Amino acid sequence: MSARRPWAWPLVGVYRLGLAVKDALRGQPKRLAWPVVSVGSLSAGGAGKTPVVIALARLLKERGWDVDVLSRGYGRAGRGVERVGATSEKQVLRSAQDDNASLEAGRFGDEPVLIAARAGVAVWVGAERFAAGAQAEANALTQRKNAEGAEESEHHLHLLDDGFQHRQLARAMDVVLVTAEDLSDRLLPEGNLREPWSALGRADAVVVREEEIDGVRAAVWPLLREGAQMWVARRRLVFPAPMKTLGAGLRPVAFCAIARPEGFAAMLLDAGCGVVETVAFLDHHRYTRRDVRRLVEVAKGLDASGFVTTEKDAVKLTPALREMLAAVGPLMVVALEVEFADSEKVVAAIEARIS
Repeated sequence: MSARRPWAWPLVGVYRLGLAVKDALRGQPKRLAWPVVSVGSLSAGGAGKTPVVIALARLLKERGWDVDVLSRGYGRAGRGVERVGATSEKQVLRSAQDDNASLEAGRFGDEPVLIAARAGVAVWVGAERFAAGAQAEANALTQRKNAEGAEESEHHLHLLDDGFQHRQLARAMDVVLVTAEDLSDRLLPEGNLREPWSALGRADAVVVREEEIDGVRAAVWPLLREGAQMWVARRRLVFPAPMKTLGAGLRPVAFCAIARPEGFAAMLLDAGCGVVETVAFLDHHRYTRRDVRRLVEVAKGLDASGFVTTEKDAVKLTPALREMLAAVGPLMVVALEVEFADSEKVVAAIEARIS
């Protein structure tokens, strides 16, 4: 990829200096009682961390671990440390349509709400992730005290969402996502990389998309320290039944507010969804009536049959905004699922680091 902001290249040296100063002044990280597994990336966005966090939470839950997620809650309106309630995965699409979901997305952030719903775990949000983890542990202790005869679990675990650069919190393991697009990206502010490639020397495991493994392995493997692993992730879009790719008709308009909208558009095309246009907003954008009026105008101008969007976007749509879209046609909400090519290897590696 060419530089995202070529005019900013003179500032890259200043950014590098800032990283060096920050690293030199960094104190000892704070340590929680439970082990922490960080999931992060070098890129400022679009690597696909949220689906990987969900996949890891599910895997570890299946192995008997008591899992929660610690998140910054990017762009949230709430303050301090707050907990997003865990809900059943079966409720995610239904809950995404009610007013509570859009209110929660504003309060906690879109990604924490989606993780809580899809993974069925508690998500604690706060700018200070150590405080969020301490509150999670205190809450678990209180619940055990209030539950007569409840046995204390020895299998507690925090997943730290987007935590590779959040080094104020000690972790047992650093999992880092790398994409093919990252390979040709540049350091901020010229590009979108938050750290240089040498930072991968801190990684304990690197997650690579299956379709990109050959190119990424050759570039990344020499940068990893001895004992680090490379995990292969398989991604797929899941369309709601029973109509699947035809849930929004033959000619839907796609829209999203994610870091790499072109990836979503490409996956829709590969899945056979006949999108006539893709409208992209800035990552984490909160939808307004003006935005939806624009979507409706685009759809009517193209004689579109409906709309398709991501779960991350759907949780931010109020019932009123959904009604406006319905004037054109149905809205189809698509999930991005991630599974590991060797899930046993992944869980074994995590358990070996935290046991």
